[in-house]
Amino acid sequence: MSDRSSQRPILMFDSGVGGLTVLREARVLMPDRRFVYVADDAAFPYGAWEEPALKDHILTLFGKLLDRLQPAISVIACNTASTLVIDALRETFPGHPFVGTVPAIKPAAERTRSGLVSVLATPGTVKRQYTRDLISKWAQKCHVRLVGSDRLAGLAEIYMRQGFVDEEAVRAEIAPCFMERDGNRTDIVVLACTHYPFLVNRMRKTAPWPVDWIDPAEAIARRAMSLLEPVGEASGESEPDLAVFTSGKVDFATRRLIQGFGLTAH
Repeated sequence: MSDRSSQRPILMFDSGVGGLTVLREARVLMPDRRFVYVADDAAFPYGAWEEPALKDHILTLFGKLLDRLQPAISVIACNTASTLVIDALRETFPGHPFVGTVPAIKPAAERTRSGLVSVLATPGTVKRQYTRDLISKWAQKCHVRLVGSDRLAGLAEIYMRQGFVDEEAVRAEIAPCFMERDGNRTDIVVLACTHYPFLVNRMRKTAPWPVDWIDPAEAIARRAMSLLEPVGEASGESEPDLAVFTSGKVDFATRRLIQGFGLTAH
């Protein structure tokens, strides 16, 4: 048996609460691990930042987080951050393992039957060369449409805290994902923002026809698990998993939300 309180935690990082979708899967796969969830809500939304400033901000923030939290591994549960800064993080902190979150274009290309795939993401992820390189590498035989949504991440944040979302707004944001060409229709939509799986039921409800919505959360969690040494079953009193908000402000709705994910605000 291992003492869970003595473990170095797994750091889960996102700009808001979207990374909780990855935390949920990681908990299933690694129930005896400690987690610290870091929401950079002081800087949310990342899409509003200029790329050089955001890159510098995340690198500076991680210097502080790694020193303070001493994690065993860091999972960047944010497509926008990963496609921008994952390589720089690995170069800046070469002794620390990072797992990134990038659009699941390869599995989409492997699974599509119609050859029409849409990638639903933030505008930042859509415009990133990293994303276009993934398409060139894995989806040359497909027609891939990149759809940048300005509103969905914010709608997901509201939904998770308040339990309500404007379904017509969701419908409008996902509408460009649906293509018809030469008798074929889009059959796969890649959810390229960790916030979006929280809204997937509303997306299914408002979509013009059924598609396969690809959520990469489980694959990200499995990748993190593969890089960690196994631990024995936890023994004794266990420390609570923590949630850190960079704004230092946690309102009642947010506190209730993170408690539902087994986290304690710190």
